[in-house]
Amino acid sequence: MLSRVLTAVLALTVAGRATAQELRPDQVKFREVYRELVETNTSLSVGSCTIAAAKMGARLKAAGFADSDITYFSAPDHPKEGGVVAILHGSSKTAKPMLLLGHLDVVEAKRADWVRDPFVLNEENGVFYGRGTSDMKVIDATWVDMLARFKEQKFVPKRTIKLALTCGEETLEAFNGASWLATNKRDLIDAEFALNEGGGGRADKDGKVLTQGVQVGEKVVQQFRMETTNPGGHSSVPIKDNAIYQLAQALLKVRDYDFPLELNDTTRAFFAKAGAGRTDPTGLAMQAIAKDPGDKAAEAELNKDRGFHSMLRTTCVATLLDGGHAENALPQRAGANINCRMFPGDTMEGTKAKLEAAIADPGVKLIPLQPIRAKSMPAPMNPKVMGAFESVAAKYWPGVPVIPTMSTGASDALYLIPVGIPTYGVPGFWSGPEGSGAHGLNEHMAAKSVYTGRDYLTDVVKTLADAD
Repeated sequence: MLSRVLTAVLALTVAGRATAQELRPDQVKFREVYRELVETNTSLSVGSCTIAAAKMGARLKAAGFADSDITYFSAPDHPKEGGVVAILHGSSKTAKPMLLLGHLDVVEAKRADWVRDPFVLNEENGVFYGRGTSDMKVIDATWVDMLARFKEQKFVPKRTIKLALTCGEETLEAFNGASWLATNKRDLIDAEFALNEGGGGRADKDGKVLTQGVQVGEKVVQQFRMETTNPGGHSSVPIKDNAIYQLAQALLKVRDYDFPLELNDTTRAFFAKAGAGRTDPTGLAMQAIAKDPGDKAAEAELNKDRGFHSMLRTTCVATLLDGGHAENALPQRAGANINCRMFPGDTMEGTKAKLEAAIADPGVKLIPLQPIRAKSMPAPMNPKVMGAFESVAAKYWPGVPVIPTMSTGASDALYLIPVGIPTYGVPGFWSGPEGSGAHGLNEHMAAKSVYTGRDYLTDVVKTLADAD
């Protein structure tokens, strides 16, 4: 019995050594950066982006970055929500810099809800688990590791490469470092373009990469307080004129209202490329809508998919509800939070007007909530940037299409594009049909995706850094 146990232990030890030997020395160093980021809690409640930024800055300094090329920043009233900017100087005096952007903060994660500790980088059966493993510390680690290697290798790019690691992307009430830099330190992050989160690939159940996506544009979040009021009275003498009933009727109208279909260059290209060659009803509808946005049959088919439905228009949905003031009283007030994701180019005023027309009840008030966002505009389909993504992808995944996409969510790109820095969500990493668990339980990413995506992005950055 003892010999069998020893044999099993030896087998596990040898297997562990074999796995470790499969990694190149540079991948081992990268894994340590990845581990340190995941294991540095940067959630808003108890974590600290400032500590994570300091750790990453220390790594860059150890690689040879001068103190003058590393800038830490934070707000006095948000001391734990700081960030860092680092600069790797290029040789050209004419080529504009490029910016690598990443947010350090993560969504809250309760240990009791997770199978594993969310703030420990767990690797099991070729999969990394932990909060931030996909959103987006894998990219943060890639940027830091890449610049450290470039400095150690004495690689001097033609184009200056800047790195900005910020906080506040995941939570509206936090100090948003990307917004602060765009407003207060625009020169520090000045760039011809920026690379950010938001893209990525999809693989089948066997891990075969099917597509890679580049985020070129995103929706903007705008929230409204929907409210009804009433004189109220005693619950023993109910009447139909009731603030809760009135609110309920308005909410049903919001539920049933579809904003008009819209297409832009990004979504038109997405549907054309993603639908190319497909003969199923959805694929044919994708091709048809790219050619004719007025094709109602194609729209109806695409609306069956909640993702495509959202990609084709502004959407609004009720997310919070409150009402009444006593168990034995008719309600004097009822309210709901309406969360809208506005299609690029749409405004708060226009969205509010369409909702009011759909509700068609002057007794229902729609109050815009702060922050009121400027309208979002997609980045241009820069052939230099798109060409680099495509040419390098052809070496890693021959025949796999690189497709422009518009995010139905939002990222920190919304702060950079308005100040003249077009921002692109990078391809490279991928997830399977089950997704990555980002923002949810047991967030994860396949080790193969992590290491391959990191190598792919290194080649992309080198390509862009040496382009005119």
